[in-house]
Parts: sequence; structure tokens; C-alpha cells
Amino acid sequence: MHPLFNYINEYASTLISEEDFKVLRSHFVEKEICKKQYLLEEGEVCENFAFIIKGSMRKYYTDEKGIEHVVSLYVENWWAGDRESFVMLTPSKYNIQALEDCEVLLITLENKLRLTELFSSFKEMLLKLDEKNNIATQKRITSSISSTAEKRYIDLVKRYPHFIQRFPQHLIASYLGITKDTLSRVRRKMLKK
Repeated sequence: MHPLFNYINEYASTLISEEDFKVLRSHFVEKEICKKQYLLEEGEVCENFAFIIKGSMRKYYTDEKGIEHVVSLYVENWWAGDRESFVMLTPSKYNIQALEDCEVLLITLENKLRLTELFSSFKEMLLKLDEKNNIATQKRITSSISSTAEKRYIDLVKRYPHFIQRFPQHLIASYLGITKDTLSRVRRKMLKK
């Protein structure tokens, strides 16, 4: 079955039927994004959220010194976009770039709202995702304020072990808010244990 069908049914207590999924699926647009291409660039309004079927992406911003800071990393069965820009229709501060060739399903805000009215399972999935996102954001803020680099890395490995294989070390370091050298030291120290 389609990855989005499985994804919705994983999060919803009322399962969506195959027939209803065909209607739901018609509200999305398929798109291929080549490696290094952008789903969203700074200054654009995020007109679509993307469900990743295949590939990986990063969301980052560039500070006034020209240094890139990774805010999010995305893989298959994750949603990519700038929530603030998507909902408020404001220019984004972020870039979302494909790190591998990607296949995505795009949905507009209008279609998202329409689907929440049509399908309780879709609405329930979105509510659960919002809860998970809020919890993950809270943990990440707390970790960045009070955890050591080693603890942040250990937490990342526990929560997202596949990230270590999928993403280059400099992106992992940026995502953790540490330098690449610090990450190398942390990894060496862990290997010695």
C-alpha cells in the first residue's frame, strides 16, 4: 500500500479505507526534487507541506555571518516545510534542500483544511503529529540549553539512529548546535568506552 495510507492509519484510531484514501490522495501533488534542489528558499512563502516518500532533506537558515544552521533533518515518512510560513503566509526564514533525490507529495493549506473536514482520520493524524512535534521541540530546546554535547549526541543516536548513517557529520553537528570538531571528539570518546 502507499506510504501515506500506512502513515495515516498508523496515527489514526479510525482507519481510512482504500476508497477514501483515493479521494484524500487526489488532494496531493506528486513531485520529484533532485539532490541539492530546494523545496523552499528563504524569502518565499511556504505554499506546500511535503510528505517525503523517498529521500532526505535539511531545513536550515543562514546567519548574518553566512554560517548555515541546521534546524531540521527529514527522511522518508516525515513531513517537511516551514509551519509558520505555511500557516501565516509570511516569507520563510528557512531553506529546505534535498540531500538526496526525493519523491514527495505536496499539499496546500487549503487542501489540508479541506481534508481535515472530510476525513476524521486525517484530522486525528494531524493532531497527533502536532503533539509529537511540540514534545520534540520542547525536548530539543531543553537539551540545547542544559545538555552537554555528548548527551545531545547520545540522545540523537537513541531517538534517530538512522540519522548517523544518512547525514554527513557536519550536518549532524550543526543540528546538535556544536562544531564538527566537538562532534569528532565526542564520537572518539564514545568509541573508547
